[in-house]
Amino acid sequence: MAEQEDWLSRLLAMAPLRGRLEIRCAFGAPWRLDNPRAPAGEIPWHVVLSGRAVLEGNARPLVAGDMVLLVDGRAHVLHDGSGAPPVPVLEEPAAGHRLARTEVRPGAHSGAAPFEMLCGRFLVPAAHVRLVESCLPREVVLQTGAGDDGRLAELARMMQAEAAAGAAGAQALLDACSAALFVLALRRAGATGAGGLPALAADPALAPAVAALFDAPERGWTLGALADLCHMSRATLARRFEAGLGRSPRSLLEDIRMARAAQALRRDRLSTAAAAALAGYASEAAFQRRFRRSFGQTPAQWRRGTRPAQESGGDAPD
Repeated sequence: MAEQEDWLSRLLAMAPLRGRLEIRCAFGAPWRLDNPRAPAGEIPWHVVLSGRAVLEGNARPLVAGDMVLLVDGRAHVLHDGSGAPPVPVLEEPAAGHRLARTEVRPGAHSGAAPFEMLCGRFLVPAAHVRLVESCLPREVVLQTGAGDDGRLAELARMMQAEAAAGAAGAQALLDACSAALFVLALRRAGATGAGGLPALAADPALAPAVAALFDAPERGWTLGALADLCHMSRATLARRFEAGLGRSPRSLLEDIRMARAAQALRRDRLSTAAAAALAGYASEAAFQRRFRRSFGQTPAQWRRGTRPAQESGGDAPD
């Protein structure tokens, strides 16, 4: 487990993701929540606090303690599963988020158990969208049971209480708790074999390769060197990465290198030559070509936060 936590800490240090609570839901049946496609770099999430919900396209209903991450940001629908026409949802502003309630109609049946849910977004820095999204399955559904130590549900309940109280500093605390949800979600994703990088890192046979790629991306890791760390053949390592992640170790390494360089250019203001060395490139020209393929900008443009040369009219030498 230590290896899994290590790689995750390194990923989050490299890609400082932020969390945001957007909506606190309190619904009576029948209800329906239509969620539009999220912008690039935003990962919608939902945590069920009480009651039961259906995520369209998912066979098993969601119950209290379950969490969903839509890594691909696609449009999605949640509803109570009754098939009845939903009642209108009313929204009102709250402390740093919105409170959504179903409209109570005269004579409406109120015997169904109330449904409560928190909804928000994980915000991924632009430099790391490709790395983060390519490392996770397009959809992560975490349900109570295997791999659940109760911490995720406990944190969600604390967020619910904090949101309802609306005390001083509530928004800052809720945003910090939202980011913590991401860590707990990826822990559970690894423990339950939900797929993607969390599952690879949780596998003792593959964890040494994952740790090596995040520990020292500047090294010239070959498939053979990584296979030796895992005590398996190159073919087996390549096959298991492809099955679990849909990509090769080399492809993952290149994304880690580019994310590391992008962060150093913009946050630490490194020169292009220094960033190339940090990413393990002996050739500054090769680094610039690879960086431009990844981000559509030169390293100098990225560092300054300007538009590509064809849009901004040229780029000064670095």
